[in-house]
Amino acid sequence: MSSDTKKTGRPTDLAKRDAIIAAASRAFFDRGYAATSIEQVAADAGVSKVTIYNRFGDKRSLLTAAVEHECEKLRGNFEVPALAHGSLRDRLMAIGEAMSAFLSRPEMVQFERRIAAETEHDPAVGAAFLAAGPHRMKRAFTGFLAAMAEAGEIRVDDPELAAEQFAAMCKGMGDLDRRFGAPSDPVRDRQRVEGAVEVFCRAYAVDECDRD
Repeated sequence: MSSDTKKTGRPTDLAKRDAIIAAASRAFFDRGYAATSIEQVAADAGVSKVTIYNRFGDKRSLLTAAVEHECEKLRGNFEVPALAHGSLRDRLMAIGEAMSAFLSRPEMVQFERRIAAETEHDPAVGAAFLAAGPHRMKRAFTGFLAAMAEAGEIRVDDPELAAEQFAAMCKGMGDLDRRFGAPSDPVRDRQRVEGAVEVFCRAYAVDECDRD
């Protein structure tokens, strides 16, 4: 049995798959989809073209796998802080600042640009990105808000909508500015988060909404 036909699940097999996806990710997001060839990915990963076609089917499916891989890497840099203590405002500030810092990372900005470009050619690429990245993060934050509602800290009928509102306020125009080449402004980013926390608390908080 050749090394290319070993059963899935063996350490060498998993390492080979990881090498292919890593090579594909570098190629797709450094050079773009059109300029990337299966031959070059195979050479960079140290495998044959047949191995890639057997495992992923075609170039578009390989791109989808690369998108999911990059989302996993990026998501590791943003987790909803599990803060058991501190005021509601403190916890929301920590989440908002983590979100803002994550979105302003240069690699995140570049990644979103690449995904947007490829989505024009294949909407499935954008769908894969949304499912593997933003939608997972939204579910995590929605769960956090639902838990706070259950604990009586906030009054909210639709935690998912509240999660979207908070994220949108934290991003403001900064997210759009960065995508079109404007430099990051940490001071303004923090002001956006502070404003988002203030508005959110006034709208939903039980004990803090009447605070002047």
